[in-house]
Amino acid sequence: MTVKTLRNVTIREYRTFLERIGCQHTRTTGGHEHWTRKDLNRPITFQTHIEPVPEFILKNGLRILGMSKNEFWTTLEQ
Repeated sequence: MTVKTLRNVTIREYRTFLERIGCQHTRTTGGHEHWTRKDLNRPITFQTHIEPVPEFILKNGLRILGMSKNEFWTTLEQ
């Protein structure tokens, strides 16, 4: 069994994940994309000029969403 980590997740993959869980891109400010969903208290923000998305940014987004790494990969692989 291969253990999947949050390293090397591309911006394209992260955008796909956010779209699949119902988030909407609200704005881009100074190289930062802001995504939101009605049930979230705060937006998910990440830099568009750093590829791949840093692991701590992904973990922070998952914390805001209340999701695990496994749920991330399951959603992305659908």
